[in-house]
Amino acid sequence: LQEARPLFEEGLQGSRETLGDRHPNTLGSINNMALLLMDMGELQEARLLFEEGLRGSRETLGDRHQTTLHLMNRMAELLMRMGELQEARLLFEEGLRGRR
Repeated sequence: LQEARPLFEEGLQGSRETLGDRHPNTLGSINNMALLLMDMGELQEARLLFEEGLRGSRETLGDRHQTTLHLMNRMAELLMRMGELQEARLLFEEGLRGRR
């Protein structure tokens, strides 16, 4: 995972520079980087990226878009790992409502 990190960082930076922070591809890159960080145990860093990605997805794509719902779920998973169960539950529930 350590070897992958610079590649993910480079991809995210390139996407930000080329497409902008709110482009769907950039939001996907933010999600991928956050997942990598979560898998590496860098939970606080991952949280910052998930928060950024979720905020951007809500603003750009809306609360019921597949990408937004996916980011909600991933953010909730991270919150569970961090022991923030009430926050995780609220986000899981919001994601479920969005899928109905």
